Amino acid sequence: MLGWIRVLAPDGVERDFYVRQLWDGKASAEVDAMEPDVMVEYAKLCGWTLAKAHARSGDAVAVASYLGASATFDDAMAGFAEAYADQNERDYENLKHAAESGRVTVETGL
Repeated sequence: MLGWIRVLAPDGVERDFYVRQLWDGKASAEVDAMEPDVMVEYAKLCGWTLAKAHARSGDAVAVASYLGASATFDDAMAGFAEAYADQNERDYENLKHAAESGRVTVETGL
């Protein structure tokens, strides 16, 4: 995510826009140095921005109509996110044990 901006549109409605560059010159937040509360806010902002960017890529009314008003989709996405996070933690633990046992070589830093 490079950023977003909120502007007052000509119709008087505030709108948020995802901002990105036109060429591949990537930078990244230093997540290793973030405090947990900052990491949570960063993750929320990234998720929100990605969701907004993808929502703009289709017909928002059609997507909203398809999903309906219930929390079924929201619950499914939250469940998937939790399961994925748990899998990520298991993968990290497995990598850590493999490195400690010498099965894989791990280099830290850049």
